[in-house]
Amino acid sequence: MKEIVIISGKGGTGKTSIIAAFASLAENKVLCDADVDAADLHLIMNPKIKERHDFKSGHTAIINHDKCTQCNLCRDLCKWDAISEDFVVDSIECEGCGVCWYFCPEKAIDSPVNTCGEWYLSDTRFGPMAHARLDIAEDNSGKLVSLIRQEGKKLAEEKNLDLLFTDGPPGIGCPVIASLGGASAVLIVAEPTVSGRHDMERVAKLAAFFKIPAMVCVNKFDLNPGEGEDIEAFARKENITVMGRIPFDPAFTKAMVQGKTIVEFDGNSKGCVAVKNLWDELKRVC
Repeated sequence: MKEIVIISGKGGTGKTSIIAAFASLAENKVLCDADVDAADLHLIMNPKIKERHDFKSGHTAIINHDKCTQCNLCRDLCKWDAISEDFVVDSIECEGCGVCWYFCPEKAIDSPVNTCGEWYLSDTRFGPMAHARLDIAEDNSGKLVSLIRQEGKKLAEEKNLDLLFTDGPPGIGCPVIASLGGASAVLIVAEPTVSGRHDMERVAKLAAFFKIPAMVCVNKFDLNPGEGEDIEAFARKENITVMGRIPFDPAFTKAMVQGKTIVEFDGNSKGCVAVKNLWDELKRVC
């Protein structure tokens, strides 16, 4: 089984639209939305949830006011000032380090595991899909990314499918690192802007650090050909395979509004033709 992770150095480059188009074109695959902080692949895939599970991670202190003598030790020890003057824990500020729980002389503090969100196994019109929803202001998304990828691989093994498409998070932080380990290859989707080039370079170096074969394509290339050519020049210098160029095409947005992939919406549009060529090249390289 091969896992291809589609990532970008920044948000809004169009990677979800591209992976949705790949879903229309590829056979024998599983979809995985690992962009758990801002998951949106489900908006196009319209998945039918078959399994729903809580995602639990981290701890938040809870004070038992029947036992608490308000000795103030916990407030003095808390380096995040997460405990108010009336001895109520701010769940947003609490880092779950356990210091207050450990040192409380009255054992009045508990530290239960947080429920941070949900993860799902679903069916879509293009095949099985693993995805998740992280609750607002929750962290530990790196752990959830790893979990979703594991479940995606299990789906592929159970159904004897040989390809896993993973929609990775933007940036270069913990969630991106969690999306890369063990992947067969990464496709970096860049946009032809100064910030797009800068962030693409950072995520390319991250892939190189983990020794993951990297490829790059420039979306909306014709909006700024100069920057697009600079991105391709950087890629060639770093031995990153340049896969192709995708032009700006309003059909992508119109397809999303209707909950469709661009292949379903208009298979003859210039954007769709470019994505089909990209998919053909991806099959050849991988």
